[in-house]
Amino acid sequence: MFITGPQVIKTVTGEEVSAEDLGGALSNNTKSGNAHFMGSNDEETLMQVRDLLSYFPSNNMETPPVYPAKDDPNRLIPEFNDIIPDNPNKAYDMYEIIKGLADDGVILDVAKHFAKNIITCFIRMDGQTVGVIANQPRHEAGCLGINASDKAARFVRRCDAFNIPMLTLEDVPGFLPGTDQEWGGIIRHGAKLLYAYCEATVPMVTMILRKAYGGAYIGMCNKELGSDMVLAWPTAQVAVMGASGAANIISSVKKEIKESDDPVAKTKEKIEEYEEKFNNPYRAAEMGYVDDVIEPATARKRVISAFDMLATKKSSLPSKKHGNIPL
Repeated sequence: MFITGPQVIKTVTGEEVSAEDLGGALSNNTKSGNAHFMGSNDEETLMQVRDLLSYFPSNNMETPPVYPAKDDPNRLIPEFNDIIPDNPNKAYDMYEIIKGLADDGVILDVAKHFAKNIITCFIRMDGQTVGVIANQPRHEAGCLGINASDKAARFVRRCDAFNIPMLTLEDVPGFLPGTDQEWGGIIRHGAKLLYAYCEATVPMVTMILRKAYGGAYIGMCNKELGSDMVLAWPTAQVAVMGASGAANIISSVKKEIKESDDPVAKTKEKIEEYEEKFNNPYRAAEMGYVDDVIEPATARKRVISAFDMLATKKSSLPSKKHGNIPL
């Protein structure tokens, strides 16, 4: 889509709006999500098209092209060991993770101006095309909202249609709360993402970096949703909710805190107990929800190794006319 000059249009209600605000390149990229890329002229746009097509096979019966890679597939990324803040409420930039994983740090961002709380992009790992779906903690804490769910679901379907393996990078505290989300049908829109993952047959790897809470944890491709391998960093928090929230909701815990001589100390004690027993990747691994807890610095080589192992994956859907996608 191209950026055009300002033109004033009068709507049926008499309101004056510019052509750009009504349906120009910027509004379609940022507000409606109808467009996924934006160029200032023909040359720039055609270069984007050429770059995009380089990640895809010629047709849906082929696998994506593999390019010679100069970047070492066993490259360690020491900075990953300290990239997650100690404060669970502090944000970091997920793009730094993606660029660290990608060959030579190169990514092709898809719909980057729309629903910024989730990232959808193409990268190469050891020369192989990989579609990445990642929560972005810098925007709305990485929560899944209506637009984020639609954006991610469409990307998942596109990857599956063209045999592109998918990497899901998870740091999600939940679905976005609020009346706008509830009245807009967040359950229906969120279900589109679950549906897309469930129907996908390409290799799928999920890596949990920090928060993986509640229904959103499932929505970001957990084991039951179809992930072939789930890796977790030591900073991962896999649970129904955060420890502080659990302390305020679980009735038995609330009762103990209320009856305690020192409610503040008792609350701290219960939060630490919850984190030790439930809110960590080791408990999830023990129960089979996580395949391995890895050192963050080894993330690139572990993901590449996982996709190499899954290269011959054969999966077919149950025989049926078609599924009933939640529209």
